Amino acid sequence: MFDDAAVIRREAGEIAYQLLAYDTDARQIVHFSQWTSLDAARAFFESPQLVEIRRIAGVRAPEFRYLNQIEARTL
Repeated sequence: MFDDAAVIRREAGEIAYQLLAYDTDARQIVHFSQWTSLDAARAFFESPQLVEIRRIAGVRAPEFRYLNQIEARTL
Protein backbone atom coordinates (compact mmCIF):
# COMPACT_ATOMS: atom_id res chain seq x y z
CA MET A 1 0.00 0.00 0.00
CA PHE A 2 2.94 2.35 0.61
CA ASP A 3 3.91 2.32 -3.06
CA ASP A 4 0.27 2.71 -4.10
CA ALA A 5 0.09 5.93 -2.07
CA ALA A 6 3.07 7.55 -3.86
CA VAL A 7 0.84 9.71 -6.04
CA ILE A 8 -1.17 11.10 -3.14
CA ARG A 9 2.00 11.68 -1.11
CA ARG A 10 3.59 13.59 -3.99
CA GLU A 11 0.40 15.63 -4.54
CA ALA A 12 0.35 16.42 -0.80
CA GLY A 13 3.92 17.77 -0.94
CA GLU A 14 6.32 14.88 -0.37
CA ILE A 15 9.56 15.48 -2.28
CA ALA A 16 11.67 12.44 -1.31
CA TYR A 17 11.60 9.57 1.15
CA GLN A 18 13.68 6.82 2.70
CA LEU A 19 12.37 3.63 4.32
CA LEU A 20 14.44 1.74 6.88
CA ALA A 21 13.67 -1.50 8.67
CA TYR A 22 14.87 -2.44 12.13
CA ASP A 23 17.66 -5.00 11.89
CA THR A 24 15.99 -7.05 14.62
CA ASP A 25 12.41 -6.87 13.28
CA ALA A 26 11.79 -6.14 9.59
CA ARG A 27 8.11 -5.47 10.34
CA GLN A 28 9.09 -2.30 12.18
CA ILE A 29 10.02 0.49 9.81
CA VAL A 30 11.10 4.11 9.93
CA HIS A 31 9.95 6.45 7.18
CA PHE A 32 12.04 9.58 6.67
CA SER A 33 10.65 12.01 4.14
CA GLN A 34 11.28 15.48 2.83
CA TRP A 35 8.27 17.73 2.26
CA THR A 36 7.56 21.11 0.74
CA SER A 37 6.73 22.29 4.28
CA LEU A 38 6.14 20.96 7.77
CA ASP A 39 2.53 22.09 7.49
CA ALA A 40 2.05 19.98 4.34
CA ALA A 41 3.57 16.91 6.03
CA ARG A 42 1.49 17.36 9.17
CA ALA A 43 -1.71 17.87 7.17
CA PHE A 44 -1.08 14.69 5.17
CA PHE A 45 0.04 12.37 7.97
CA GLU A 46 -2.78 13.45 10.26
CA SER A 47 -5.49 13.48 7.57
CA PRO A 48 -8.61 11.30 7.80
CA GLN A 49 -7.69 9.90 4.35
CA LEU A 50 -4.38 8.53 5.63
CA VAL A 51 -5.95 7.22 8.83
CA GLU A 52 -8.34 5.20 6.63
CA ILE A 53 -5.51 3.94 4.40
CA ARG A 54 -3.61 2.74 7.48
CA ARG A 55 -6.73 1.05 8.84
CA ILE A 56 -7.32 -0.83 5.57
CA ALA A 57 -3.65 -1.86 5.42
CA GLY A 58 -3.73 -3.08 9.02
CA VAL A 59 -1.00 -0.65 10.05
CA ARG A 60 -0.82 0.33 13.70
CA ALA A 61 -0.96 4.09 14.19
CA PRO A 62 2.63 5.30 14.00
CA GLU A 63 4.38 7.83 16.17
CA PHE A 64 5.18 10.97 14.19
CA ARG A 65 8.14 13.30 14.71
CA TYR A 66 8.28 16.46 12.64
CA LEU A 67 11.80 17.84 12.29
CA ASN A 68 13.44 20.92 10.79
CA GLN A 69 16.68 20.17 8.97
CA ILE A 70 19.60 22.14 10.36
CA GLU A 71 22.33 20.90 8.07
CA ALA A 72 23.06 18.14 5.56
CA ARG A 73 26.36 17.22 3.90
CA THR A 74 28.02 14.39 2.09
CA LEU A 75 31.35 13.33 3.53
